[in-house]
Amino acid sequence: MIYNLENSYIKITTSSKGGELHSLKSKDDNTEFLWNGDPTFWKYHAPVLFPIIGKVNNLKYKVDGYEYTLPQHGLARTSEFKLVSKTETNIIFELNYSEESLKVYPFKFSLRIKYTLIDNSLNIAYSVKNLDTRKIFFSIGSHPAFMLPLNKDESLEDYYFKFNNKETTSIMRLNKDGYFIKDRLPFLTDSDAIPLSKELFQNDALVFSDLNSDEISICSKNHSKTLTLNFSNFPYLGLWAPATGAPFVCIEPWFGHADYEDFNGDFTEKEGILSLEENNIFKCNFSVTI
Repeated sequence: MIYNLENSYIKITTSSKGGELHSLKSKDDNTEFLWNGDPTFWKYHAPVLFPIIGKVNNLKYKVDGYEYTLPQHGLARTSEFKLVSKTETNIIFELNYSEESLKVYPFKFSLRIKYTLIDNSLNIAYSVKNLDTRKIFFSIGSHPAFMLPLNKDESLEDYYFKFNNKETTSIMRLNKDGYFIKDRLPFLTDSDAIPLSKELFQNDALVFSDLNSDEISICSKNHSKTLTLNFSNFPYLGLWAPATGAPFVCIEPWFGHADYEDFNGDFTEKEGILSLEENNIFKCNFSVTI
């Protein structure tokens, strides 16, 4: 089911399939900022990543000695959420564990996604409640893709990422199969800008884990249309576009990340994994301003 929400500044479209955002438009000039989901390039728009981010080794992982299988980015993005509530300013979706989910993820949970319009900003909040009789473990994050270029007479090279602080940092390196290797690659030195190009993503995503910034913007050299994503408190940030080229880029705030290539331990031992005691709730949120 598709649902719309709008105020004086922006209009969004959401879907109960995956609880996913499908559209984010500026109402003053009808500019679409979110990727349209054309399967020629990538069929998603802005999926929620739960209970894993990226891939577990060979798509398999262990809990208490038992082996389970999950596809890349987990089960939420392909699941049907139920509508909890809808008001003039927000909409809430919920996904609860099921007998089917327990076959691939052996923990009982409730996952809620709340979209709230605040002037020209969209706040996206996640909450995970432990419905089990034991501690549960998970990762959670988002994978929104943003249209680029915004104008037909521009190219990707007319745009750049801009952090709200200067950074001296390295990136976590991925191998050809999408798993991390232990050594890092120096990337920025006292800089707040990353010029965009197809070549930027030839070795897959750029993944940061030690940023001073809590905001990143997509800016054009030619006009003032800007999108800013605030990722305060998220420990990891991924930037990605298909290496073959596509008319979008992704900004991905994460709690957790894909497995290291040599990891073969229990799911509870993964770097960046979150744990939650019985009846407790984990909450996080990020915002997109246009």
